[in-house]
Amino acid sequence: MPDKQVPTIAGLSFEGLKQTNDHGAEYWSARDLQSLLGYGQWRRFEDAIKRALSSCEQSGNKPDYHFAGAGKMIELGKGGVREVDDYQLSRFACYLIAQNGDPRKPEIAQAQKYFAIQARRQELTDQLVADVERLELRKQTSAEFKALSGAAQQAGVQNRMFGVFHDAGYKGLYGGLSGEDIKTRKRIPSKENLMDRMNATELAANQFRMTQTRDKLARENIHDQQQAIRAHEQVGKEVRAAITRIGGALPEHIPAAEHIKEVEKRIKTATPKLELDEKDAGGLLGEAADKGEKDKQP
Repeated sequence: MPDKQVPTIAGLSFEGLKQTNDHGAEYWSARDLQSLLGYGQWRRFEDAIKRALSSCEQSGNKPDYHFAGAGKMIELGKGGVREVDDYQLSRFACYLIAQNGDPRKPEIAQAQKYFAIQARRQELTDQLVADVERLELRKQTSAEFKALSGAAQQAGVQNRMFGVFHDAGYKGLYGGLSGEDIKTRKRIPSKENLMDRMNATELAANQFRMTQTRDKLARENIHDQQQAIRAHEQVGKEVRAAITRIGGALPEHIPAAEHIKEVEKRIKTATPKLELDEKDAGGLLGEAADKGEKDKQP
């Protein structure tokens, strides 16, 4: 990883501040991390630590495995020393602190990027992954629909014929069914947007249809309304044929999915469960944590 992506303070990087405890597990001193993340006051940094502790528990992981209270001796003037509160933090704890830190601090932003690049955790449950994928595809398909409409206009399709043009693509892909026919078959209310009820597979097929049609209109320099409509239907048929050849489900056979607004709402309210691999889940206890869990089993 390039050095410019690694947070540094006084010449020391995040990895350079790493220490090893009696269990052979890696850890970081919160006092060292405080400066690295741009906090001048321990009180404010400890607030971020407490928020991270709460996130750790909410994510289904054990805070005791990742945050350990400790003391740290600091030097005072004239050679004196004093013990101050400190925490020993696992790598996962450091990640959570970065996520719960002050986003206005450039050091926090840099640390968040660093941990994201490492990809040492899985933040999303399988359901949430599927939801995010579908929502992203829906956004892309919406953008592609607008782009195709613009390309159709340039190809000579008049505004009053846009419905016919877009229906031609559906008819090609769905075996002769128009948009309204598809809604009727799938029992989707007429007022709803058809693409709002498509699952990820169906969205991807329609996005590909629209992308290829837009490219075809430009590549063949089409400037005739009827020719543009026929081109759209032909591309739909070609995509349908490809799905048939590979044994995929034809789009008219795919049941209507829940409305995309419900998916968007679920994503906004979801609390990610952070699933760690065995090494990271053990945190400060390292292999001892795994041994302890096995000893508890009957």
